[in-house]
Amino acid sequence: MKKRKTTIEILKYVSLPVFIIILWEFAAVKGWITPYTLPAPSKIFRTLITSIENLSLFKNILASVIRVFTGFLLAAFAAIFIGIFISLSKNFEIVTRFVLQVLKPIPPIAWIPIAIVWFGIGEPSKIFIIFMGAFFPIFVNVVDGIKQIDKRFVEVSKVFEIPNLKFIRKVVIPGALPSIMSGLRVGLGTAWICVVAAEMIAATNGIGYMLMDGRQLSQPDVVILAMLVVGVIGKLMDDVLGIIERKIVYW
Repeated sequence: MKKRKTTIEILKYVSLPVFIIILWEFAAVKGWITPYTLPAPSKIFRTLITSIENLSLFKNILASVIRVFTGFLLAAFAAIFIGIFISLSKNFEIVTRFVLQVLKPIPPIAWIPIAIVWFGIGEPSKIFIIFMGAFFPIFVNVVDGIKQIDKRFVEVSKVFEIPNLKFIRKVVIPGALPSIMSGLRVGLGTAWICVVAAEMIAATNGIGYMLMDGRQLSQPDVVILAMLVVGVIGKLMDDVLGIIERKIVYW
């Protein structure tokens, strides 16, 4: 009975994508859509097989994943550290509030020109853009999560004069962990948006480069394949973080 229920759930999950693919292929066969505007799924699948055989897809995915994780991990470390420090120090919050409020609304893509000026067109500029994109979603969630910690725990910690490091380890991080994990998931999604944008400018590999190369060579099948790859990898990474979140935020 349980196995049957699982099978039904899987069928429900894939029913819409399968229906869209069938309808899409049918429209392409009938000539309702042209290969230059929207190539058929079968054409995109053949492009996928070709890119797998010549290893170009794996090389581009690997390049993007390395950039995403480098920028994301740096952003996560900085956002959590600064978020905790600001939340526990009123003076530091006052000093940094204006600067952070000015920087927060700036779109990550707007940093591309200045990143090229500062770091050139190499890897540091791409990682910097990813860092700027992932930092603020994580930072905002860290600060909000700390503000939502039950005040009773904070008061008890003050009464017993618990050292700051122990207070952070035993009260602040566990109390803010649900919000921190939410911020990490949003930050990771933003990191993927940023890496694609960064790789579309002065890159020789990566999913963004693959997307731009397909556009310049008038290969819409390559462009759509790159878009689908970003979507699938982004979802898989979000699912992994979701599993980690359920494990460590079990309450």
